[in-house]
Amino acid sequence: MPQTDTGGSLRLLNRELGILAFNERVLAQAEDTSIPLLERLRYLTIVSNNLDELFEVRVAELKEFMRLDPETQLDSGPVSEALTAVSRRAGRLVAHQYELLNEVMFPALSEQGVEILLSSDWNEAQRAWAEKVFVDQIEPLLTPIALDPAHPFPRILNKSLNFVIELDGIDAFGRKADIAIVQAPRTLPRVIKVPKEVAGAPHGLMLLTSIVGGFVERLFPGLTLRSVNQFRVTRNSELFLDEDDITDLRQALHSELTQRQYGDEVRLEVSAAMGERVLELLKGEFDLTEQDCYRVEGPVNLVRLQQVIDLVDRPDLKFPPFEPGIPAAFSEGDRFGAITRQDILLHHPYESFVPVMDFLRSAAADPQVVAIKQTIYRTGSDSALMESLVAAARAGKEVTVVVELMARFDEEANINWARRLEEVGAHVVYGVVGHKTHAKLTMLLRRENGALKRYAHLGTGNYHPRTARLYEDFGLFTADPDICADVHEIFRRLTGTGHAVNLRCLLQAPFTLADHILAAIHREAEVARAGRKAYIAAKINALLEPRVIEALYQASQAGVKIDLIVRGVCALRPGVPGLSDNIRVRSVIGRFLEHSRIYHFKADGADEVWLASADWMGRNLFRRVEVAFPVRDRRLKARVLSEGIAVHLRDNASAWTMDADGGYTRRKPRGERVLVSQKALLEKLAAPAA
Repeated sequence: MPQTDTGGSLRLLNRELGILAFNERVLAQAEDTSIPLLERLRYLTIVSNNLDELFEVRVAELKEFMRLDPETQLDSGPVSEALTAVSRRAGRLVAHQYELLNEVMFPALSEQGVEILLSSDWNEAQRAWAEKVFVDQIEPLLTPIALDPAHPFPRILNKSLNFVIELDGIDAFGRKADIAIVQAPRTLPRVIKVPKEVAGAPHGLMLLTSIVGGFVERLFPGLTLRSVNQFRVTRNSELFLDEDDITDLRQALHSELTQRQYGDEVRLEVSAAMGERVLELLKGEFDLTEQDCYRVEGPVNLVRLQQVIDLVDRPDLKFPPFEPGIPAAFSEGDRFGAITRQDILLHHPYESFVPVMDFLRSAAADPQVVAIKQTIYRTGSDSALMESLVAAARAGKEVTVVVELMARFDEEANINWARRLEEVGAHVVYGVVGHKTHAKLTMLLRRENGALKRYAHLGTGNYHPRTARLYEDFGLFTADPDICADVHEIFRRLTGTGHAVNLRCLLQAPFTLADHILAAIHREAEVARAGRKAYIAAKINALLEPRVIEALYQASQAGVKIDLIVRGVCALRPGVPGLSDNIRVRSVIGRFLEHSRIYHFKADGADEVWLASADWMGRNLFRRVEVAFPVRDRRLKARVLSEGIAVHLRDNASAWTMDADGGYTRRKPRGERVLVSQKALLEKLAAPAA
């Protein structure tokens, strides 16, 4: 038997390069002419948003290693080599983005009557209109800052739009003009709609960068402009809390949030035309190297081009609208009776998230409901679901909410909700310091026939109504006594203290989840060695945990057939002779973000199926509070396997297959009927569009 080397597999593709590889697959959607044009533009902006987070968190972490010890060794080698590899691959990805934008997207939009009017192409009427917009709406908000001993370099906000201007001449005080900085306030729109009669097209748009660049000279009367260039700085956005020295987590986090906009600099994006003198000035100011700089042919923040999609009223250039379906079980008035009779499965976004919100809304108003408990990881700053919890607390019900304050980039919203809930008398706790609470759980206690009855909702995704229309996830309503008793026990662990007692049927990280996954994989291997049918399928967002990868390799060598649907980073290598011959890995990129986690073990014919909040990563299995719950009902189990696994394995248009070297190839139908899994699920589950 060949020696397995999980560490070597990890070295083939570290986490950061895996994230970049995923974004290369997303960017390929922007090139796919079968996708509506404005949706292709959306994919291009999604890549920019993902790259921002990569640099703010992952690259920032590498740079912190570099700062502490340049010789730090990672799985892939010295940290300096990892940073170089990330920079090179990110540079190629960014260059491809702007090539697509300028050579494909803008011309294609123009053909559809959507004109992005750049200053270099303005006619007289467009220039006059742009100048009026600048004078009336933009100039009053701009503050030019000339750099001299009395005006040091201004503090630059994370990911803000800025302009650096080279000047010639003598000002009113006799000072020689040289360099000035102009910061664009975030209150200004980055894309501005132009009247049809001015644009000369049905949909005319101007970029803020074009308008400011076109008229910034008005801020420096009497001086000569030598150059005007955009720049944008990305900063380390991780929050650093000393967990051994925290007395009030919320207060400590609130204090740290105020500094997030001014963390250490990790990336500099500049106009491609910027001269070396100015670039050297910026690199010196931000203590960055050439490797940290990205020259771009266009606006430095492509994320803001999402405004184009919102401003252009062309439904034919977007995905067709759809109405999420509502399960028949919820057509009855008595939803508690429906849940008592049978477990009810929801598959978002194909099926509506409204039943989840109604579950809480009706509980808040139902005099028989006496207590509500819920975990919150991400829910948004404006959430009807959270308002229901507030209403329930005001109505005198016992409301307990476990709010994860450390949900990255949602910390402020969660702090605000925690404060509001406390103000109305809810019990608010922040989980376990050092272990993010990532489990998705809700439980109601209701008085029925003189006794308390429990109802639960467990999910793979967040309690976030907006993302529930964009993210694919499963949710389960149940009154199963065993599951509800386990949910009750998990809330006790999160709000109180004491030893963890055995759960009846749920798996919880960091206690039992990893051990069960490993044991289930090993059992499949034993079944295969005994000559019986063995099979493993999993749908997850990422696969990085070495022990799981090693177990899967061993199962493959034992003869277990393994299908893995891994949307993002995957450190396992399929199809390696003698190591992973029996493993297939694919990634599905489509209209919706594949987000659900499903574990399927054939279990000698018993078909063990789990839905979970956890990916197969060390952080999920050992450093977070996660929950996996069994799908017990045979009918629902079949649905999960059909809608969550099988349809994606048949996808021959939006699925990418990983090869033994870690590269991905997009499947293309050849002489067969095109099957796009997400489209098939929309046709099956969603209601007809209104």
